[in-house]
Amino acid sequence: MNLLRALATVSAMTLLSRILGFVRDFVIARAFGAGVATDAFFVAFKLPNLLRRMFAEGAFSQAFVPILGQYQNNAPAEETRRLVDHVATVLSLALFVITAIGIAAAPFLVWISAPGFSADAGKFELTVALTRITFPYILFMSLVALAGGILNTWSRFALPALTPTLLNLAFIGMALFATPYFDPPVLALGWAVFLGGLLQLAIQIPALKKIAMLPRLRLNWRAAWADPGVRRIVALMGPALIGVSVAQVSLLINTVFASFLAHGSVSWLYYADRLMEFPSGLLGAALGTILLPSLSRCHARGDGQEYARLLDWGLRLTLLLALPAAVGLALLAAPLIATLFYHGAFSAADVLATRQALVAYAVGLTGLILVKVLAPGFYARQNVRTPVRIALVALFATQLMNAVFIFGCQLGHAGLALSISLAACLNAALLYRGLRRHGIYAPLPGWPSFLLKLAAAVAVMAVALWFGMGEESAWLQKNALDRTIHLSWLAPLGATAYFATLWLLGFRLRDFRRRAAD
Repeated sequence: MNLLRALATVSAMTLLSRILGFVRDFVIARAFGAGVATDAFFVAFKLPNLLRRMFAEGAFSQAFVPILGQYQNNAPAEETRRLVDHVATVLSLALFVITAIGIAAAPFLVWISAPGFSADAGKFELTVALTRITFPYILFMSLVALAGGILNTWSRFALPALTPTLLNLAFIGMALFATPYFDPPVLALGWAVFLGGLLQLAIQIPALKKIAMLPRLRLNWRAAWADPGVRRIVALMGPALIGVSVAQVSLLINTVFASFLAHGSVSWLYYADRLMEFPSGLLGAALGTILLPSLSRCHARGDGQEYARLLDWGLRLTLLLALPAAVGLALLAAPLIATLFYHGAFSAADVLATRQALVAYAVGLTGLILVKVLAPGFYARQNVRTPVRIALVALFATQLMNAVFIFGCQLGHAGLALSISLAACLNAALLYRGLRRHGIYAPLPGWPSFLLKLAAAVAVMAVALWFGMGEESAWLQKNALDRTIHLSWLAPLGATAYFATLWLLGFRLRDFRRRAAD
């Protein structure tokens, strides 16, 4: 399989999900604005969503896919099938227990994640109610991650990438049509999370049946736990949980800080994070998804040269696409936020506050995406200790910067976003140094000229966007249609300037084609 084509497929599915995500955020912003109700929902949703990213899509996927890849390459089909059954059995039981505990302990969890809410009894109780409704999402999504890991290992990338669209559709449908039936109306968003998770799990079943890998839950969970493959996965998951969850833990701690700031701070950070996740998911998550199975296969057969070439390809492609995305987000922060969210209850002050957070997030976008490419370079080799040490350093640095930016520099919610960004850059730099020091990766020839041409193209794009955008304040005075029309030609103008410059400097699409490891 051509990795560039696979990346295009996954990115296209992710693009559809992100577009629906913006429609969802538009609907939520228009209906609820940024205030007590949305702060309560975003905190309630953040905890199960955090656990999903840390556990399901993070530690579990990083541990499960390399082991499953080894079984697929070296073990009989029946043994591979048995591993899948045993993993599904242990995972389902553990998740059921975690979900039950989370629902019962919702008041304590809210108090930990947003202690500032305890000063407002109504806001606190609403957050607790929403947390209980949304918490089963971690159960559904962890099983979705299991299904996605299997499908990705079998090079079925499209369906796992398309699956998140169902959550966005659930949000849109519930926000538009179900809110009159709930008191308070924001409870409809909580049930949208529950419904979206259930739908995402259900859609995986036919695809797993097609490749004869639909897990069969075993009644004898002791036998499942005794499986050596299961034990290896669990052993890798512990350290991997720390290694892949630093950004999410930092976001959770930032929520704690934000709960003490002005009303709306949690929501401003949320909307900015949603915009940053667009390129991050479109490129970072997609690259990580397609690289990990190929890297695992290279390691299984001992092909170090191809392993390094795959990493080099991933790094070049990341810089090629992430750098212009970061600069574009920073320059177009106000136009994007005004066009997407400046409607209904979302005020001009909300636009400006969200803009500050988005510019701060854009500083670390490239580093965040690089982590998604560099970390699999360790996890595919089942080396979890090095990323864990690096992750802990980044986490400590984040909290140090939080203290400086909030209390020293008085940057408020924007300081929280900036600390996340700079820590992501530090994480990426240390991962890169680790790959070099361990002899896992050595840059291929041509990097200096590549970077110079890239810098020239980004500069041309920035100039085009700067002059095409005009005054930021004018975007708040335009009506919705004028903002949409302006942005609809401004974004393509920047993209055209960037890629045309690259073409004139000698870049060609065929230079980035690469076959997946067999």
